[in-house]
Amino acid sequence: MADNRNHHHNHGPNWVTTVGFSFLTLNSGLAIYRAKGDLASILFVAGSYLTLLLLFAYLRAYERAPPGSPERERARRAVWPLTTVLTLGFAWKVAAVMPSAVAATVVWGLAIATAAGGFFALFVAQA
Repeated sequence: MADNRNHHHNHGPNWVTTVGFSFLTLNSGLAIYRAKGDLASILFVAGSYLTLLLLFAYLRAYERAPPGSPERERARRAVWPLTTVLTLGFAWKVAAVMPSAVAATVVWGLAIATAAGGFFALFVAQA
């Protein structure tokens, strides 16, 4: 008899995922509406939303692909640039409202350390 314990991973999204994406979509739409023509804010929200969608798609592809397959490797390689784009984008927004140059430097330092740590974890430590 086949072992079907991990069979549920190949099905469509569950209700928690659907609610999460619905919440993300609603909040992104509201943020764009509240931007009232501020093109930089609209582009930031839309870009972050699309980047998150791509990130989740690649994470799902990684989980579904068999270990050692080219599909799994391709998905793994796509995760770092997407997370780095999100990290640097949010650092840019946070640093812009920080009260001092030192605080902004800390934000950028942490963002760069996070991106470097992700690169190490996904590429260097995997070798």
